[in-house]
Amino acid sequence: MIRKYVIPVLAVLGVILALWTVKQGQKPVVPAEPVADPPKVAFANKISGSGIVEASTRNISVGSHVSGIVARVYVKVAQRVKAGDPLFSIDDRARRADLSVRDAKVLEAEANLQDLKAQLAIAENVKDPRAISIEDLNKRRYAVQAADARLANAKAEANSARVDLDLLTVRAPITGEVLQINTRPGEFAPSGVTAQPLVLLGNLDRLHVRVDIDENDAWRFSRESPAVAYIRGNADLKVALRFEYVEHYVVPKRSLTGESTERVDTRVMQVIYSFDRGELEVIPGQLMDVFIDDRSAMKPSQKKHGQEERRG
Repeated sequence: MIRKYVIPVLAVLGVILALWTVKQGQKPVVPAEPVADPPKVAFANKISGSGIVEASTRNISVGSHVSGIVARVYVKVAQRVKAGDPLFSIDDRARRADLSVRDAKVLEAEANLQDLKAQLAIAENVKDPRAISIEDLNKRRYAVQAADARLANAKAEANSARVDLDLLTVRAPITGEVLQINTRPGEFAPSGVTAQPLVLLGNLDRLHVRVDIDENDAWRFSRESPAVAYIRGNADLKVALRFEYVEHYVVPKRSLTGESTERVDTRVMQVIYSFDRGELEVIPGQLMDVFIDDRSAMKPSQKKHGQEERRG
């Protein structure tokens, strides 16, 4: 009964399922709608690159001279600071105690020097040469010189302790804005290079855009060509860029955009452009789509005409 009816029915159903699967697989894949419309660039030929916004002073990762527990943070994110303003400080109780000890040694050395000077003055004022020998007089003079040297050494140690104490307060190296704070009171602040900056600082009066241009397109680039940057996600927000300089070293690509088609085994030439902060509301670290006019394929007459248009 099973061989006569059930197995043929299952075979027929399997063939139908296989045909349906093949038919479904042959349907064209509907492309996903873009999150935002791509920008419409007016350049006939263009070089495109991914740009990242940064401060005109570069993003400065402020570290600590000395490792220790953070006692106080003096600034907040987006706060403007001047060069020399305190950013945060390390617990200084041990250093202050050490400074007190060294200051006490300075006072002791000063008192000892004054005492020896007084004894030397008494000896030098003795009129009768038989009352005190030349050897004893020289010993007193040498004792004064040694005490003077000990005083100078004590003062140097006290000044060194003051420098060490001052290094516990980390100050702003430039005038700019606090971009990021990654330390809190009670946390341990290591000295030297850290994976995450304790405080990130930069001058935002004029913003820079660091553009990665693929090394295969580097020969097409001209510093005189106009460039435009668009904000990711809104093609209507754009700003004209001013050329600043080119990094004179081609580096492996580091600024990743997160796209699945992005290659990470390429080398890029980094070109830095700038624009006034008031022209477009962006923040450091934001990615932008940058397009540069490519005039490498133009005839000399076309290039000359384009230069005249820019001057006009």
